[in-house]
Amino acid sequence: MPSRTPTWRLLCRGLEHSRTSFSRVPVALSSSGRGGAEPRPVPLSYKLLDGEAARPALVFLHGLFGCKTNFNSIAKALAQQTGRRVLTVDARNHGDSPHNPDMSYEAMSQDLQDLLSQLGLVPCVLIGHSMGGKTAMLLALQRPELVERLIAVDISPVETTSISDFPAYMAAMRAINIPDEVSRSSARKLADKQLSSLIQDTAVRQFLLTNLVEADGRYIWRVNLDALAQHVDKILAFPPRQESYPGPTLFLLGGNSKFVPPSHHPEIRRLFPRAQMQTVPNAGHWIHADRPQDFMAAIRGFLA
Repeated sequence: MPSRTPTWRLLCRGLEHSRTSFSRVPVALSSSGRGGAEPRPVPLSYKLLDGEAARPALVFLHGLFGCKTNFNSIAKALAQQTGRRVLTVDARNHGDSPHNPDMSYEAMSQDLQDLLSQLGLVPCVLIGHSMGGKTAMLLALQRPELVERLIAVDISPVETTSISDFPAYMAAMRAINIPDEVSRSSARKLADKQLSSLIQDTAVRQFLLTNLVEADGRYIWRVNLDALAQHVDKILAFPPRQESYPGPTLFLLGGNSKFVPPSHHPEIRRLFPRAQMQTVPNAGHWIHADRPQDFMAAIRGFLA
């Protein structure tokens, strides 16, 4: 899939720019969220594009290993095309948001509920890809009054362990060894070479490498790999729910992806009775990167 690489460079480019464009937030040192207690939210890093306050904002949630800049170009275009406010958010343990040992969907939903309330963006249109889609689905099921409508991008409320390569990606990232005091370009080349022994797809490696950052003369992963690895089973699963979400819902699927097979459809319709299914041809799991124009057209059509 080398044709996807330029798109990833466009959507995930330049971490050095994000340091000046987006506010950084402190690291959260502890978490509740165990033993049935309500998870303690962390202050998420975000970027908000202005628009008409009278209409629900569009809120984009990235997937595992992603960040808010994945949606930079799409957010700007949709803000112009729809006139709406558009919010892009870094999930906990990703991008510029704090690291925290709790990586449950309940915690990620609570983080987002707090942020949306703080910014006065409820009800909103939630648009979540992969892990972000599961966070969006859970929030809609927990607090339907906060979600005017929902778009789940190439993901379902069903466990996806058997079709996911994410555990292998984590293992490859944790095995990286880069000497101190090397240049950024050298660090990326070294990391790419080491990743290539386990990850053949160039586009996937380029995507993962957007998480490689320099700190005090050495290169580290900005995602919290320890927390992600510890909770990978939870991330690939979905919390069991009995209630349903009554609002309009779109499941946007990649034509070349296997993440949402027909066997998932009954659970989708149980939890989201007003669900529509739409497939984007010639798109894999990362629909917004593979077919950005079709992705935006599907969103505009669902909003109409």
